[in-house]
Amino acid sequence: MKPIVCLYCEGNDTKLAVVDQDKTLGKIKVLRTASVDVVASGANLGFDPSSGLSLEGEALHFDGETSADLLSEPDSASIGALSGTLQGLNTSTTLFIPAISEPALYYHSFEGKRDVRDSKLIQDLIEDIRETKSVNVERESIDYTELSDGSLLATFVVGEIGCVSLLNSVAQHFGKKYFRIPTIKSADISLAYYVAKRKKFFPDDQSLIVYIGKEYSKLIFLHGRKVKHIGTTLDIGTLNLHTYDVYFSKILLEMENGGISALDNIIVCGEDDSENLILSFYGTFPEANVSKLEFDDLDVSVLDEETRQKFSSYSVPIAVATEYFDELEKETRGINILPRYIREEQKFFQFSWHSFVVMPFLFLAAFLITMKVLQNSKELTDLNSDITRKTIIARQNQEMLGKIANLENKIATFDQTVAILDSASAGSGAFKSVLKEFSDFGARKQGVWLSKLSSDGSKLANIEGYSLSRYTLTDFAYSIQKATLNSMLNESLRDKNAYKFNITFDLSSYPKKNNE
Repeated sequence: MKPIVCLYCEGNDTKLAVVDQDKTLGKIKVLRTASVDVVASGANLGFDPSSGLSLEGEALHFDGETSADLLSEPDSASIGALSGTLQGLNTSTTLFIPAISEPALYYHSFEGKRDVRDSKLIQDLIEDIRETKSVNVERESIDYTELSDGSLLATFVVGEIGCVSLLNSVAQHFGKKYFRIPTIKSADISLAYYVAKRKKFFPDDQSLIVYIGKEYSKLIFLHGRKVKHIGTTLDIGTLNLHTYDVYFSKILLEMENGGISALDNIIVCGEDDSENLILSFYGTFPEANVSKLEFDDLDVSVLDEETRQKFSSYSVPIAVATEYFDELEKETRGINILPRYIREEQKFFQFSWHSFVVMPFLFLAAFLITMKVLQNSKELTDLNSDITRKTIIARQNQEMLGKIANLENKIATFDQTVAILDSASAGSGAFKSVLKEFSDFGARKQGVWLSKLSSDGSKLANIEGYSLSRYTLTDFAYSIQKATLNSMLNESLRDKNAYKFNITFDLSSYPKKNNE
């Protein structure tokens, strides 16, 4: 299988993992990883959660930061650093899967009546978002997952996505307009799926996933193996964290918002999964089982030792890759969002509205041409079959003509044989009488040819020839006085049987001429 590149844009920090699926070992093989600080030229490409987020009308507005700032072009150094991590890959065939979270991705809880049809349910989600948040969402830009309490959590994007714009900038560095993007994932839900797959939670367990990034952190609550509550993005990380107590207060607040009374499991991953952090969680939540996320299901043999020690910082790209491969195997259904504008720009042919009007005629013309070609091909096949059949008949007729010519040569020698007999039997009237009798018989019954009439000088004479009927041949033998039919052999003549005969008779039985 061809490698895929999983990308997680976390503020200014971009995590990247190039993975492949080794079906022989049944593991995902990590080929390379990279962490790049992407700096926008003249503006911050990331997001400051402290600035706040509000939805007004049909547009998105950020307090203290405009959407144009979010989509500012990254500087050339950042693009060069990201491009360097992809050197050696065939970017024409490699798939790129971005993972996004707030603020590029928005969540919406839905507790209304669910329709069994997926298309109708998506439409209900779009209408509910329009009514509650006054935001218009395209069908391709929204997806959903089921929470542990049976309600739905819709995820959607509005407008352009900064992580995709970053990928397009890197693609231009390789001389391409864009990379192939099959889907866009939710970083939070993909990470929750991967943790639930790796950890064996009981159905009633209340679990917390703490992802610590460089600038921001995430709190994801599970009930059993399903997501129960996704906390708001925390504006604290390894770069601006001075004490772990900040996490504990945020966790208690989110537990209250999510209706969670106690925690059974706490899983730590990201930039910081140290023993000090785990011991601090033990001190605040003594009844919880605190552990860090392990990656023993992966093949990381090609990575260096330093990368392996800090491998937890690539938890989100690895979770995205795992969920994507499991979706290909029909083992799960994750969040899959690919806005219309990305689908359109990745199409091989770009059509305008009038091109779609012409397309039915193109298909009709192709259909008619194909039918004509098939018809001519059938006629050509029939003609070839007819030519082959007639060639066989001509060859058979040629063989028959050869046999007829051979028999005609034999028959043509009859007169010659008679002349020789007359000259050899000069002065004898017996042969004349015999030949006259033969002639009279041939006039009565056709189908008898004489090829040889001879005598050894004694009273006996020998006759050889051919007949089409053995009954006629018998009558012919009886018509000759004192004749004996010595042999009668079967030979083919066209589609009929011919019989070659040999008859001997006594010449003294026939009268001689009067003048002799």
